Parts: sequence; structure tokens; C-alpha cells
Amino acid sequence: MAEKALKPTEEKLKPKLFSVMKTYTKEQFIKDIIAGVIVAIIALPLSIALALASGVGPEQGLYTAIIAGFIVSFLGGSRVQIAGPTAAFATTVAGIVAAEGMDGLAISAIMAGIILIIMGLCRFGTLIKYIPGTITTGFTFGIAVTILLGQIKDFMGLTFKNKPIETIDKVKEIVNCIGTINWQALLVGVISLAILIFWPKKLEKIPASLIAVIVGSLLVKFSGLEVNTIDSLYDISNSLPHPTVPDVTFARVRALLPNAFTIAVLAAVESLLSCVVADGMIGSKHRSNMELVAQGAANIGSAFFGGIPATGAIARTAANVKNGGRTPVAGMVHSVVVLATLVALMKYAGYIPMPTIAAILFVVAYNMSGWRNIRNTVKTAPKSDIAVLFVTLVLTVVFDLVVAIGVGTVMAALLFMKRMADVTEAHAWV
Repeated sequence: MAEKALKPTEEKLKPKLFSVMKTYTKEQFIKDIIAGVIVAIIALPLSIALALASGVGPEQGLYTAIIAGFIVSFLGGSRVQIAGPTAAFATTVAGIVAAEGMDGLAISAIMAGIILIIMGLCRFGTLIKYIPGTITTGFTFGIAVTILLGQIKDFMGLTFKNKPIETIDKVKEIVNCIGTINWQALLVGVISLAILIFWPKKLEKIPASLIAVIVGSLLVKFSGLEVNTIDSLYDISNSLPHPTVPDVTFARVRALLPNAFTIAVLAAVESLLSCVVADGMIGSKHRSNMELVAQGAANIGSAFFGGIPATGAIARTAANVKNGGRTPVAGMVHSVVVLATLVALMKYAGYIPMPTIAAILFVVAYNMSGWRNIRNTVKTAPKSDIAVLFVTLVLTVVFDLVVAIGVGTVMAALLFMKRMADVTEAHAWV
């Protein structure tokens, strides 16, 4: 299904769905349904795990997969993009929720959505690729480290005396409370992690995260192990997503604007990166500006229905392609299946052990870390680029993404200007 490439100036602001339906077939519809169901099975435990890592309830993750996932597939610029909650937002969302509550998060996501729509309408989609790779590599690895450190408590069953928010404070609390380790929780966590690592080598078709959730839940339910589950820490709801309007004031808008820009930039970068990966897999070409508009609409919709920020998910998008999905219909089916599961099976999510959730997030963090990119950068890049990468990485872990992206961008800009000045000076001497 290769498509004729368009020049950036010719790119249509038209959803891909409306284009592909002209040649849609019954055979492809069946393939899209199968792919959508499989992706939904993958998305279910991930959406719950990422919601908990973001400091919100498990149903908020499913609301995001349902609302944002459907909107991105319906309006997006990619044939196969699957959207929903992702690890890139987890630390930022957790920080906003802790400081500003769900209202603050909703306002931030709505503003981010508006920014994304403006970016798309102004044809900024092609400019995102000019963000230095050292910055994206640095903050992506930093996010992975932050997620991993944030899950040690549940993986080991530690009992914290305080409720730390910042990553450094979490590390201190882990060290101080290491004597409270729950060996039963650690056992469940290790078993879950082993399943996640070794299961794909044997039966790749069945998602390892689903098997880990089932085995972990049955183990805790019938063995009598004293391990925290989702039900013991959170109130489980299987109610449908319903509209909620945040309390908006000018003061809150002004205070939350930096977070909104961070969410918008992350959503743009990760979504378009996912689109590029998908293009290579199916021989297509996405519409980057339409994708930004869709991501903006998705984040606004998710916020109004109690969800969290969303973006294109590379792993779920790749799973969609591998299982035969070739049109946005697969992504829409994925959202409908998640909705049906929310209503029919959400009560069983309460049995999932927290160490299993932590193990899933360990694997998510490892897969998103991009440590090979860092290794290659250290081997081949100039020292100045390596400095930008590690400054961005460290600031992401120690402070937050707002600081990391800001400082990293300024450093990259200064280095670029210095290189241009050196080139100009060299030409002057010729």
C-alpha cells in the first residue's frame, strides 16, 4: 500500500482514514479487526500500569486509550498509529497531579492540545525533526531511569514512611526503608519479570504482559501471599468515561503553561517518531501536520473525559502492523475493545499485584531507554553533543522535563551558533 510521496508544502490537512476508505476491502476489514483486538489485549495491562505510574487511578489509563486512541485513529495522519498513555508522560503527569490535582492535569492537557492543533495548522510538523537527537535521547533515557526508580517500592514491597514526589527523594526513601522489604512481594515481582523476559522468546503472539498479569493475580489470589494489589490501594471503577470540566482561572493557566508546552513537545516528538517508524514498516507516508492536529484533539478529548495526556505509542503501533493492521480502522477497533473490557472485566483488574505492575514498567523503561543510542553517541559524536545528552539526562532525573528540555535546547542552540561562527571564520581566512 505504498503511497506517492508529497512535498512538505503539498501535505494535505486531511485525516488518513478518509483517504484509505476509497479502496477499503472486506479482507482488510477482517485483518484490521484482528489487529485491533490483539493491540487492545496488549494495551490493557500497559494502560493500567502507566496510569498508576502517573499517579492516577487505573481506569484513567483505560479512558485515555479509549478516547485518545479513537480520536487519533479517526483524525490522524497515519494509517496505523495507535495512541494512548505512554511512559514518556508518566513522570510529568505524576508531578502535575501531586502538585495541582486532576484539575491541574486537565488544564495542562487541554492547553497542550490547543498548542498541538496550532502547530499542525501552522505546518510545524516537518520542523519537529530538527530537534537535536541528543536532547530526545537524553530525556528519553532520563524518563526511563525515573520510571524504574519509581517502581522499586512496589517491586520490593517496601513500606515508605513518607510520600516522596521527586526522584531523588524517592531514592533516599528507598535507602532508608530497605529494611521493610516484603519477600513475598519480591517473589511475585521476580516471577512476573521472568515471564516478561522469557515468554516472548517462546510464544510471541500472546502478549507477555497479559500472561504476567494472569499468573501474578492467580498466584496472589490462591496462595495466600500478603502482597499489595490494585484493589487494596485504589478504588476500582468500571463506569464509562463521562465529561468533566476543570476549574479554569487565569492564574492556573499561567502557572501551568510550562507543563503544557512540555506535554505538547513530547506528544509531537513521540507521535511523529512513531509515524516515521510505522512508515518504514508498511511503505507509507504519514501526514505530519494532520497527525499534530489529531494529537491535539485527542489530548483535549482525553482531558475532558477524565483521562491523562496521550501520544502515539511506538510498541503498540508496531504490534498493530505486525498483526495485519493497515488502516485507522484497527486503531478504532482497539479503542472499542478496551471500552468493552472496561465495562465487563474491570472488576478483575483489582486482583493484579503491584509487583507485577512494577515488573511491567521495568520492561517498559528498558525498552524505551534507548541505551544503544547513547552508546553509539558516546563512541561517535563530538564531546559537545555528548555533553548536551548527559546534561539533559541528568536534569530529567534530578529536576524535571521542563528544565531538561529548556536547558538542553539552549545548549544545543549555543553549540550550533558556535559551529556556524567557526565555519564563517574559517571561510574568512580562505
